[in-house]
Amino acid sequence: MLMTQAPEIPKATRRQHDREIVALAVPAFGALVAEPLFVMADSAIVGHLGTTQLAGLGVASALLTTAVSVFVFLAYATTAAVARRVGAGDLRAAIRQGMDGIWLALLLGMAVIAVVLPLAPGIVNLFGASSTAAPYATTYLRVSSLGIPAMLIVLAATGVLRGLQDTRTPLYVAIGGFVANAALNALLVYGAGLGIAGSAWGTVIAQCGMAAVYLTVVVRGARRHGASLRPDTAGIRASAQAGVPLLVRTLSLRAILMIATAVAAGLGDADIAAHQIILSLWSLLAFALDAIAIAGQAIIGRYLGAGDAQGAREACRRMIHWGIASGVVLGLLVVAARPLFLPLFTSDSTVTDTALPALLLVALSQPVCGIVFVLDGVLMGAGDGSYLAGAMVVTLAVFAPVALLVPTLGGGLTALWAAMTLMMVIRMLTLWLRSRSGRWIVTGATR
Repeated sequence: MLMTQAPEIPKATRRQHDREIVALAVPAFGALVAEPLFVMADSAIVGHLGTTQLAGLGVASALLTTAVSVFVFLAYATTAAVARRVGAGDLRAAIRQGMDGIWLALLLGMAVIAVVLPLAPGIVNLFGASSTAAPYATTYLRVSSLGIPAMLIVLAATGVLRGLQDTRTPLYVAIGGFVANAALNALLVYGAGLGIAGSAWGTVIAQCGMAAVYLTVVVRGARRHGASLRPDTAGIRASAQAGVPLLVRTLSLRAILMIATAVAAGLGDADIAAHQIILSLWSLLAFALDAIAIAGQAIIGRYLGAGDAQGAREACRRMIHWGIASGVVLGLLVVAARPLFLPLFTSDSTVTDTALPALLLVALSQPVCGIVFVLDGVLMGAGDGSYLAGAMVVTLAVFAPVALLVPTLGGGLTALWAAMTLMMVIRMLTLWLRSRSGRWIVTGATR
């Protein structure tokens, strides 16, 4: 695939792949960007209540974001499984597979509520909230936890629609959810005088509304194709088993980010401030590249489900070209925008000087990131979760000691982001070796 000996893809085929990638990736990018806007809207509204309320929101929203991101496999695994069924021409089984994922999301969401409601004060204290901010964080966390089942259903249902090659509906739902969330927050926080609890209730209502829209779309599809809506124990168990390797992958990635933040915090105030700026940009760039990965999940799953191994190879190669090109463009944009970007976050010249070399490393690494995100999406679409889990554990095992040695060996934040770049290079190599081997290509309606 990434080999120079690979035959040239016919021009007409390239154009077909390009149209598919753009049609799926552009709406997916919009939906991905809309999600962080929920937190931004909450922060903007709660921030006017006071500093302690905003601090409480910061702790609680970080906990909620982490909790939900851990279950992102609900979207990834469902996308791959549904896309395979679509490729095999069995829409009834595709939607039935999606319903299993949605039922699993509901069960996991109820389990999270059962843990968070009674343990919220202890969880907040564990994450170092001050005595003044802790009551607000606890209130927000408890109320918002009631929306976690809806959040997880949204993840699973998004996977269903992506697998059905539909990324436009998730975009529309995400935009509608953001608008509703902002309006409800303003109304409940200020109009009803509920304070930070009003912000949490606004988010819960918006998330439940999004889940209701998704369920309406999926249920209509199920009825149209004669798929059962009842929970199926075997199907739910299969969805959970498919998600376990992706859960390991996600936890390993979260561990890498937590280690990097912990190391930066130990370097000093200027370093951790600069790290947060760079990390926010790195995350934003990841949204753009992840959109191509989402397209890859849907397209590769469909080709493999249809038994078209050659089509899957060609689509993979074309998406790699897209990943590299997107990475180059993003890297150039970062370099060009650096005089404007850093002042948006700080006027402290020490922080700016600390951040600049790391920012340039982020720019240089974007083509590598492009390949990583694309191949990650390809292997997810192929249902190759076990390999992805093992590869990420290996990456964590290499990254952790290198990053933890930064304070001892010196180099500051630049050295830490060099370690982050090394982490992405290792991911690229492990994913490239798998893609080159062809062992990810398993055709059929199920893997």
